[in-house]
Amino acid sequence: MSVTAADLLQAAHAVVPKISAADAQAKMAEGALLLDVRDAPELQANGRAEGSHHIPRGMLEFRADAATPFHDPELRKDRPVILHCASGGRAALAGKLLKDMGFAEVHNLGGFQDWVDGGGAVIEPVDPGM
Repeated sequence: MSVTAADLLQAAHAVVPKISAADAQAKMAEGALLLDVRDAPELQANGRAEGSHHIPRGMLEFRADAATPFHDPELRKDRPVILHCASGGRAALAGKLLKDMGFAEVHNLGGFQDWVDGGGAVIEPVDPGM
């Protein structure tokens, strides 16, 4: 039996709780990692949440696994992780992946706009000039 993207998202939403920007900011103040899983061109075009860490969704498995040479030390299984992407779908899928890899506390902030609408500070994109 095969699954659809909708099936995968439903399973992810079932195990990765959604939180507000205010809750995310409070958890960050206590040491949680805000992880942006958008692709680099999205950050360049739209900016990023202040205090966020960036790992593109396509590299997450390798950055999260301490046994790989690509491991990112910001990702620790005992550190709460709050994910966001552009609209929340990739963040949900990434959150389920981290849960499957043994990360204890994982949350989905949703999309970048959820951060902005919640009053989160933004680092504006770099103006490439003309």
